[in-house]
Amino acid sequence: MDEIHQKWMEKSFDYAEDALKSKEVPVGCILVYRGEEVIGVGRNEVNETKNASRHAEIVAIDQVLSWCVHRDMNPKVVFGQSVLYVTVEPCVMCAGALRQVGVPLVVYGCANDRFGGCGSVLSVNEDELPTLGPSFQCISGVMGDKSVVMLKDFYKGENSNAPDGKRKIKNTD
Repeated sequence: MDEIHQKWMEKSFDYAEDALKSKEVPVGCILVYRGEEVIGVGRNEVNETKNASRHAEIVAIDQVLSWCVHRDMNPKVVFGQSVLYVTVEPCVMCAGALRQVGVPLVVYGCANDRFGGCGSVLSVNEDELPTLGPSFQCISGVMGDKSVVMLKDFYKGENSNAPDGKRKIKNTD
């Protein structure tokens, strides 16, 4: 099973790398249907779109919904047979969205110590919140070191999209 998770996680890093090149927080993900078909992919698009909700997971969820419409398939059934592979632990917002669509398993790289919704800050994935949807399981730490390196690379630079008062001041000495 670990080899399978490794294989799919490697593919999710393609999208994280694309995000990093686009000056986005380097988070990438894929949704795999029935263990064999990638039906949704995402990378952070927050800075690009100026929309704080365009996290990788939300982008992928939107793609799967479109995929279902074009194939006349029930999204609840499709999501219920899919696994999300994401380079960083989903934030609270994304964990809630994943519960609403019914993804049963999320495999992620590193923890999200500031905004994590799967145990680092809150446990949205498993808390007793029946109106949010079914809980989901998580497998953490798959290629986590690579996730951390990419995040560190991003945060070494300056986010040109950050408000003036929030930008890092570079030491020019």
